[in-house]
Amino acid sequence: MVEKKKKILFIEDEATLQKAIGTFLEAEGYEIISVLDGEAGIARANKDMPDLILLDLILPKKDGFEVLAELKTNEATKKIPVIVLTNLEGIGYVDRAIELGATTYLVKANYTLEEVIQKVKEALA
Repeated sequence: MVEKKKKILFIEDEATLQKAIGTFLEAEGYEIISVLDGEAGIARANKDMPDLILLDLILPKKDGFEVLAELKTNEATKKIPVIVLTNLEGIGYVDRAIELGATTYLVKANYTLEEVIQKVKEALA
């Protein structure tokens, strides 16, 4: 039996980073759906029902906090694990993201690609 690829929705407005992490995750066998703003992220989450969402907080159209709040109050998407991957550092941001329902909070500068992939695998396990 062929195992269905796990789908990851990556909501990140920095195209270079999106491509780098996306390529890395695809090499690990995941299907990646990439969008560049919060509104598109919500639309794709509802359409594609990913197994996991990687979410930046600083986004055009809707910021990551708005996206997270919307995903977690929507019956269809509230159970999807969300890993916040951002440059916003500070306990206030972390607390707010976790309160809104984020599974994990990662500051981009503090993690290597390998560590991010590891967190993704743990969240999907």
